Amino acid sequence: MTLTTDQVVRQADGIAERRGRTREPRRSWASSEPFVRRATPENSDPSALSAAWATVGRRYGLVAVMGDLVVSFVVSATLLAPVHGLLAAGWLSWAASVLFVVLVTASGGYRRSAAGDGPAEFQALLRAAVAMAVTLMALGYVARVPVPRSAVLVGVPLTLVICGVARYVQRRRLHQLRAQGQGTMRTVVVGDEVSAARVVRSIASAPHHGYRIDGVCVPSLGTTTAVAGAPVLGGVADVVQVAVDRDAAVVLVTGSCLGGDALRRLSWALSRAGKQLVVVPDIIEVGAPRLTVRPTAGLSLLEVQVASPRPRLVMKQVLDVTVAGLALVALAPVLGLAALMVAATSPGGAIYRQVRVGQDGSQFVMYKLRTMYRDADERRAALLASGMHDGVLFKMADDPRVTPVGRVLRRFSIDELPQLVNIIKGDMALVGPRPPLLEEVEAYDDPVQRRLYVKPGLTGLWQVSGRSDLDWEESVRLDLRYVDNWSVSMDLLILWKTARAVLGGSGAY
Repeated sequence: MTLTTDQVVRQADGIAERRGRTREPRRSWASSEPFVRRATPENSDPSALSAAWATVGRRYGLVAVMGDLVVSFVVSATLLAPVHGLLAAGWLSWAASVLFVVLVTASGGYRRSAAGDGPAEFQALLRAAVAMAVTLMALGYVARVPVPRSAVLVGVPLTLVICGVARYVQRRRLHQLRAQGQGTMRTVVVGDEVSAARVVRSIASAPHHGYRIDGVCVPSLGTTTAVAGAPVLGGVADVVQVAVDRDAAVVLVTGSCLGGDALRRLSWALSRAGKQLVVVPDIIEVGAPRLTVRPTAGLSLLEVQVASPRPRLVMKQVLDVTVAGLALVALAPVLGLAALMVAATSPGGAIYRQVRVGQDGSQFVMYKLRTMYRDADERRAALLASGMHDGVLFKMADDPRVTPVGRVLRRFSIDELPQLVNIIKGDMALVGPRPPLLEEVEAYDDPVQRRLYVKPGLTGLWQVSGRSDLDWEESVRLDLRYVDNWSVSMDLLILWKTARAVLGGSGAY
């Protein structure tokens, strides 16, 4: 048989990608027998990890469905019974609860891949709640069905909140199980040592996502026995056999060790083995909502959204001003009492003003309750000379410039409340990167300038991930992740987590 030039090139590419040293005999991934079934300690155990993962996933989904059904039924029945009577309210509530679960399902809220993923689950609930409200309004105003206004204005938001809290509690329990090694998927990483090490470290730091790294397959076996602590299990050509022997549920491919044609053939082999294939793109810290796959001319083009849609920007601005205004009114007594305590216990005004850098490098005056002695700025130079800084940040756990009252205010972030005025003025947002000082911005490396793309925030990912306990590099990484992937639902989730962090007082100094 005469091969075409294209076939020769493809075969040459496949050989080049899998020509390294291996532990197993080479088998064609396109053949009907790309691996050999054999008993190993991992795949012969009836209570294998992969089976446990499937069981935990099914149980999680079932509990979520039943919880949403019960909550929506009880809320609907409570609101409809006074209007339609008990019997009619029961049938209507059952129909409403089923509709809500259908809408959550359509939004992807019960997908096994979304189990334990807070943003994905809460976004699904939010989309379902909005669709539910629109459906009820359409029934009331278009079809003339007697839908009480309370069902839309009270019932839907209440259902969303209760289901969200229930899902949060359920998710926390799942994360605890995964941190203990239960309900996780055995995973084999395929790639060069540098790329594989990055993936192994990232996944190991976040076990709540449900992946457990069993080992790595590298382009060619050599003297390396481990990559980022994960054992080397074989060469690239061994990966299918390794996945079968280890009873791995997922094969993660990273780096450039496998090209498109080889990945296609690998998918054929893994489908026969009943395994999942996940490709880790080289682009990092980009959330799923920004990615869209476009099938074009036989190719899968990965489109990355590079600009935030204007409607989302408007929604964020409305949310910021509304919540900041309401919070300022509600917390005015606390703010007033704190200001009196600051003024009465140390010389100097209660409000501290400082120039900070905002969106696109603009400067503004940020307001805070004064938590330090009046000569704090003069003493800062001496403390800086002593080496008390991390990257471009200056911070210390027992700063001698902080007053006794200031320590209490800082612990619960009460000193930050005057920044609500900055939010109303448009200088800041509720959620965003930490507002930097002028000298910090002057010391920024090139990638860090990206932090200035959005308005600085009263809180942010840095706040809910450790506050002042974070080092400079981790703080920058979180800020850049937020800038690249922010959404209104992410803001709401961060605000919720901020309340927990503030009440706990962890990492505040």
